[in-house]
Amino acid sequence: MVTLEDVAKQAGVSLATASRVLNGSTRQVGAALRARVERAADELGYRANIAAQTLARGASNVIGIVVHDLTDPYFAALADGAMRAAATEGLLVMVGTTHRDPEQEIAYVATLNAQRVRAVLLVGSRVADPVVTGRLRDELARYQAGGGRAACVGQDLLGVDTVAPANREGAAELARALAGLGHTRFAVLAGPPHLVTAADRCAGFSGALEEMGLPAPQVIHGPFDRDGGYAAAQQVGDATCVFAVNDVMAVGALAACRERGVRVPEDVSVAGFDDIVTLRDHVPALTTVRLPLKDMGARALELALGEQGEVVVEQVAGEVVLRRSVRRMTA
Repeated sequence: MVTLEDVAKQAGVSLATASRVLNGSTRQVGAALRARVERAADELGYRANIAAQTLARGASNVIGIVVHDLTDPYFAALADGAMRAAATEGLLVMVGTTHRDPEQEIAYVATLNAQRVRAVLLVGSRVADPVVTGRLRDELARYQAGGGRAACVGQDLLGVDTVAPANREGAAELARALAGLGHTRFAVLAGPPHLVTAADRCAGFSGALEEMGLPAPQVIHGPFDRDGGYAAAQQVGDATCVFAVNDVMAVGALAACRERGVRVPEDVSVAGFDDIVTLRDHVPALTTVRLPLKDMGARALELALGEQGEVVVEQVAGEVVLRRSVRRMTA
């Protein structure tokens, strides 16, 4: 492995000079010496040490992205949008997954702070626990006090720039669209009650049904993933339309219907939320609320890299997309 010492020897300069050229020091090096060091580095195939650059500059060119579950296409799309935006800025990206453990999320922020990354993006719902949320908010405040920048995709609860999906509004709009097709008996595969995103989507959907004078839906709680949707769908009663509060739960519900011989949409209609790209060719095509996931990830990064000032909160509306997993009811 080629070291910085090897480069300094090849260039005929001191180790300190080689470090200033290759590790991003703000101290100036003459053009002739800089050219000799860079030429030697190219000849030897030397790659700069990111940690050394961080120490030299006082801030790195690394962005930390913390997501709940990288196997979920929702988080993958958001992370991809942020990573593509980072690439255009010449930034490197570290991605960590919490497996929906809020303690792990706090630990990631503390670790990224210790590594002096340039910015941190938190992607995912908050939990309905003010103590845990307060601890994460405090950890982010410590990071920002040291010059770090942060943004999140989720609820505006952390005191940082936020891209906030309009979860209640999107679910309410979906309820009105489904009721407009003649459905009156609904079930909601509601996810975990402590997860704010899941709770907001369930509340928005149920509230819209109440406003229209329709019966309250059957609400079934469970994990916020494919298996949670599969298990919850087994408990659906006489509903003609099932709303899963995210698309991966809807995938599980569709699998459960197939195994039980329940036809979609002939016997029961199914809808989701997010419009993850992997489902656009699914049969039957899933009715859902579309969020511009990649754009949201890119915008969160843009906010994180912007000038620090008043906290910016941008709400992103969803668009109801009616597809073949839902049918119009006939008399």
